Amino acid sequence: MYRDNFQPGSINQSCKGVEGFTTRIFGGHTLPALFSFLFSIPEKLLAALFIIVLFHTPAESLERVVVLEIFGPINPVVAAFVVEGIQQANDDGESLVVLQMDTPGGLDTSMREIIKAILNSQVPVATYVSPSGSRAASAGAFIAIASHVAAMAPGASIGAAHPVNMMGGDGGDKVMQSKIENDAAAYIRSLAEHHGRNADWAESAVRQSASLSAVDAEKQNVIDLVAGNLDALLLAIDGRLVKIGSMEKTLNTRGEVIFLELNKRQQILDAISNPNVVYILMMLGMVGLYFELSNPGLILPGSVGGVSLILALYGMQTLPIEYAGLLLIVLGMVFFIVELSVASSGLLAIGGTISIYFGSIMLIDSDDPSMQISKTVLYPTLALCVLLSIGILYLAERARELKAVSGLEGMLGSVGAARTEVNPTGTVMVHGEVWNAVSDERIEKGESVTIEAVDGLKLKVRKT
Repeated sequence: MYRDNFQPGSINQSCKGVEGFTTRIFGGHTLPALFSFLFSIPEKLLAALFIIVLFHTPAESLERVVVLEIFGPINPVVAAFVVEGIQQANDDGESLVVLQMDTPGGLDTSMREIIKAILNSQVPVATYVSPSGSRAASAGAFIAIASHVAAMAPGASIGAAHPVNMMGGDGGDKVMQSKIENDAAAYIRSLAEHHGRNADWAESAVRQSASLSAVDAEKQNVIDLVAGNLDALLLAIDGRLVKIGSMEKTLNTRGEVIFLELNKRQQILDAISNPNVVYILMMLGMVGLYFELSNPGLILPGSVGGVSLILALYGMQTLPIEYAGLLLIVLGMVFFIVELSVASSGLLAIGGTISIYFGSIMLIDSDDPSMQISKTVLYPTLALCVLLSIGILYLAERARELKAVSGLEGMLGSVGAARTEVNPTGTVMVHGEVWNAVSDERIEKGESVTIEAVDGLKLKVRKT
């Protein structure tokens, strides 16, 4: 604006530029003290100072959009990741948090942690059910409805939010089930009303497990919009007013978009929470301990088994475990362990196999396929573990037999050769060793003999 008033290299012209500038800024009043100070500054430094003051325009500060990806069940690991991400966005003063989600549901406590973080966030949170074909089922529906902006990709679905019993069994008495359902229905209704969404449908998603496609969800005011991709979503909601507590805020989505994902530790813990992984770890742990008990001192099987069991128990926190099934699996392994020391002609091993089988198919109590153990994992893992257990049992039996024949008693029935004439005494060669021998019959040197009895260091033999 004032570029023509300033020509670097001439202090007089520079001063004219300053005078013009100060005249415009201060309404024509001169600043003698300011000029006196400026004339004392070297010309080059003064020129640089004028360039900074006159021509520097602060760059527009655009806050960033933070995208958190949720692909899979809502568990404590995912909840911690989302809560930390929202908190970090608040600390950094970002413009928007987007939860890009595809989930079959998850743990109620983890869901509520995420929703609490959303409702208390000063940074708006948008939930985007994406990509096409994704779903926000069960806990995912709660999270979407609780968000400041709810969006879906074409072909996505939302709903089926009936609470799943996480305590196993038949869900306890009907009164308790009714309490859980009523609590969930009231919760999702309050979330929908808070954001001006369809509260009646939200409640039906809990009570009747209702579900909607993306287009129908938008028509019925369950979500705010349908967007083909993340860029389209950010463009569509730029400038939108959202309610943050008791205030309204205008969304600014023109800033840089950054993606946050689970770190390595969180990825490992999240993987452990998968029902298929939990089952494999549990069976591996039990077989490892069983192998260690059958062969004390190996250390490695016991160590691997112990670690696997601890990891499996961690993962079970996030799953609807049927404890009767878990006890049947444990009982089956106990049968195999007892078989190591009790000769039951295999009856305990058979009972253990049956117990483990029924325990495995009963272990997860959920109608949601994503919360169940896949049959392609269950049956091969079960068969492999049972075969390994039977194999270990067989080897243990063989070891007992070898141990029984490793002493002098093991020489009974062995075949040797007369080293000298035995009549009635002499010496024989058995297993490469020379023994004193006695016989009730005359045995010539070189004839084959069979051991009938052992008396100290003397063998009773007969002709073979």
